[in-house]
Amino acid sequence: MIRSTQPPRFVTAVLDWRPTAHVARLALVSAYLLGAAVKVGDFPGAVAEQAHFGMKPPALWALLTIAVEIVGPLLILTRRWLWLGAGMLGVFTLLAAITANAFWTLPAGHDRFMATNAFFEHIGLIGGFVLVARLDRQERTA
Repeated sequence: MIRSTQPPRFVTAVLDWRPTAHVARLALVSAYLLGAAVKVGDFPGAVAEQAHFGMKPPALWALLTIAVEIVGPLLILTRRWLWLGAGMLGVFTLLAAITANAFWTLPAGHDRFMATNAFFEHIGLIGGFVLVARLDRQERTA
């Protein structure tokens, strides 16, 4: 029996529904928007977080982090310079993964396992940013 490579009709309907792309972009950037809101609401905590990761001066890095977590998502959601927003968040996510989830520095065990998972989840997000930028470019050039 030969199986069809076409998706079922309900999948096609969801993918073709106009708001799907916007909802997907919102889902992709939601953690960054929430992170910015939390940091703005507790700026001393945001500064302490940067100090914890050895970033100096921590207040400057907290402000830069908030800016990236607001501007990047807005560029993606509005599709104005989406490529720039995706690039900003992709680079930010890679640097954060290396800084906060350096699993290769940890001994075997639960902490290393958790850091490894978090690191590769961040890599997956970076892939999502590349895909959203590529799809946007394809749609604009079609």
